[in-house]
Amino acid sequence: MTRPIRPDAVLVQAVIAGALSFAHLHDIAAAAGQDGWKAWAYPISVDLLLVAAWRRLRILRTDGGPTRAAWTWFTVALAASLGANIATAGLLDLNAVPAWLRILVAGWPALAFLGGTLLVHTPPQARTQTAPTATHAAEPAPDIAVTRDEPAPVPAPEADPVPALPPPVPVPAALLAHARKVAHAHHTATGSPIDPSTLRARLGVAPQLAEAIALQLTGKD
Repeated sequence: MTRPIRPDAVLVQAVIAGALSFAHLHDIAAAAGQDGWKAWAYPISVDLLLVAAWRRLRILRTDGGPTRAAWTWFTVALAASLGANIATAGLLDLNAVPAWLRILVAGWPALAFLGGTLLVHTPPQARTQTAPTATHAAEPAPDIAVTRDEPAPVPAPEADPVPALPPPVPVPAALLAHARKVAHAHHTATGSPIDPSTLRARLGVAPQLAEAIALQLTGKD
């Protein structure tokens, strides 16, 4: 049994707002001398740059990369859309568009192409975390009580002791969660699991901590 389709108020509001903004951008482009199909291409270009910058912001926030460039192009696209909406509210005579606005409209395709190219070809950078140092307090040696009446027993010869394994390096939960994201992104891009050396380079941690993280990622800890 199929569920009935219910209208979403937020979606309807978004469609209305997008249609109005689309029409305002078209009117500004047409008034600035961009007639025919070119006037309809301008609002598509502005809206696509706005959506691309917003998606890039979400990806960079997840991967921990710098978001300055994405915020810059998001602001540029938002200013273009918001400026067209305000200009068509009676503040600008569409029959006598100033020369500076004609220049901005004519130069927008090159600006939008530059912004879209930079957004697509800027790789996310993994956030570098420093490995916490574990401090262990030195335990005092136990006191040995020796009686004077009885001689101390001579210990029997024992075999060479087996060297104890070093204690596991503690891995913070936040660092382990970030390492899982980096390993998943590497596996998706290359089709093979990430090795400890690549993982250490991506995370910027010490070799011992990178090996401990790799063991926990492969389930061998």
